[in-house]
Amino acid sequence: MSFWEEWEKRRKRGSPFIFPDLERMIEEMEKEMADVFKELEGQIPEDLAQEHILPDGSVKKEYGPFVYGYSVKIGPDGKPVVREFGNMKPNTNVGEDKKPLSLQEAREPLVDIIQEQDQIKIIAELPGVEKEDIQLYATERALTIDVTSPDHRYHKELELPFEVDEDSATSTYRNGVLETVIKRRIEKGSGRTIKIQ
Repeated sequence: MSFWEEWEKRRKRGSPFIFPDLERMIEEMEKEMADVFKELEGQIPEDLAQEHILPDGSVKKEYGPFVYGYSVKIGPDGKPVVREFGNMKPNTNVGEDKKPLSLQEAREPLVDIIQEQDQIKIIAELPGVEKEDIQLYATERALTIDVTSPDHRYHKELELPFEVDEDSATSTYRNGVLETVIKRRIEKGSGRTIKIQ
């Protein structure tokens, strides 16, 4: 009997999980997450906590959505660049008075920065958002993305890798993806030799 035939046979019988170590790991993760949420109950922002009255009259609390993720890519210098996103981040300085997680009402969107020779492209994923709800603000070294709508809140402050000409910024928004292009600031030269004709 093949592995898959044996697996199908066990599944139909309702036998225990075929990968007991994986099942144990999942149970441990669920227990750890339940413990973390018990610790966080007092610090969850009001926008992320909701109460629902069930048909039997009891009250059920729901929290969320909680989002945490990261992307990794190799930068131009050959070193990995890690970017976090979401509204829930681990605290690295956990002490007696600090919580293991930091929660914000606004979610950080997943953002990718693409450096080109004469410009920079910033691509941000903002699903479920209308174009009118997005505010962008650029300075010569930073870009701020803010979204405030009844259903979605996003906030991200990006430090740009080089000085840009904020007046050159253009932006498009299609299918939940915001793309902003800003040209590199042309530095003033230190002078040049003039050929006499």
